[in-house]
Amino acid sequence: MTDRNDSLFDSARSVIPGGVNSPVRAYGSVGGTPRFLASASGARVTDAAGREYIDLVASWGPALLGHAQPEVVAAVQNAAARGLSFGAPTEAEVELAQLVTERVRYGDARPIERVRLVSTGTEATMTAIRLARGATGRDLLVKFAGHYHGHSDGLLAAAGSGVATLALPGSAGVPAPIAAQTLVIDYNDPDALAAVFAEYGDRIAAVIVEAASANMGVVPPLPGFNRLIAETAHAHGALMILDEVLTGFRVHPAGFWGLQQQEGEQYLPDIFTFGKVIGGGMPLAALGGRAEVMDMLAPVGPVYQAGTLSGNPLSVAAGIATLRLATPEVYSRVDASAARLAAALDVALTDAGVVHAVPRAGNLFGVAFLPDAPRDYAQAQAQESFRYAPFFHAMREQGVALPPSVFEAWFLTAAHGEDELAAIESALPDAARAAAAASASA
Repeated sequence: MTDRNDSLFDSARSVIPGGVNSPVRAYGSVGGTPRFLASASGARVTDAAGREYIDLVASWGPALLGHAQPEVVAAVQNAAARGLSFGAPTEAEVELAQLVTERVRYGDARPIERVRLVSTGTEATMTAIRLARGATGRDLLVKFAGHYHGHSDGLLAAAGSGVATLALPGSAGVPAPIAAQTLVIDYNDPDALAAVFAEYGDRIAAVIVEAASANMGVVPPLPGFNRLIAETAHAHGALMILDEVLTGFRVHPAGFWGLQQQEGEQYLPDIFTFGKVIGGGMPLAALGGRAEVMDMLAPVGPVYQAGTLSGNPLSVAAGIATLRLATPEVYSRVDASAARLAAALDVALTDAGVVHAVPRAGNLFGVAFLPDAPRDYAQAQAQESFRYAPFFHAMREQGVALPPSVFEAWFLTAAHGEDELAAIESALPDAARAAAAASASA
């Protein structure tokens, strides 16, 4: 009998490019048929054939509290009853912006004074770059190989995530003169950072960096590297854009920046970008920073940005509810669960004789089939990635849904309880043995 997922994928490919609306969903790097999800609740998802899985994707991060958290759902339902979209300001937009400015702080440091709501992470980073260019009067942008900042023109050079999964060096359709405005350097390399500013310093508008890289696998910044980026950029009159679309409000109440402040690494980015958790699973993103920079945006300043659905009331309602419910206790619970599963993953792979590392950045973690955790894109790409597909499918056969790419982080939620954690731990040894038996020529 044909599996419902197979028939849906056949139908999807006849009307949707590749059968999916975002490339990594196509299972290109792991093989097999994508699971079409029908519902989700707490820590579990159910596919179109009625099979339930313990979820370690969490909608690629937004489901910090768990899927369909009742208070978040109720907030969206209440907002929907009042209207789906207005194209006008709402009181809730102000409340969410205030929440962001209140959360992103540490001691006397409050780097966000203004917030602009948009709809997607790509839109947030695109706007942040335009804003940086407008504020500095410069054109060049520095990014790091393997860092993913959305799919706008100029940002797909040596990007991670789906681009790494598909082994593409960039993207067709991006004009060469636009790509030439982006300078790509190695991550976690102070010498490369110094060299690019030595040559182009008076032409660089900004450096954009993932707060902790999680699109070439989890590759955290080396101690002091994010601070060095800020210091170097500021010394040359450039800005630092800290991309927290993935890490923002997931690894700490104040994002990865807050986690680093807590750990003693103090620096001040000029612009932050947020997505995922800020919308609680609804389409919402934001950029924020100090007033003198943010007020360059229209209608106050000359840098134009607009969007009919920016600050959509349903998304804003989900974001407010999520941030208010994301208490210190929630972060402690997710942190503890991540530490437990990262340790179990390490033990299972060690026992199976698989060369590996389990890199972590806060409560984000993943697997790298290397003897040491990668520190840059070249090292991440050099791993024995062929081991991941059998590992992934062995976990799925035991009812655990992992990200369908070795270049993605694993995400836990506050809804993962003892039953879910124990089941994941029980599934790991078989998956580790499948990875051990894998062959590059298979």
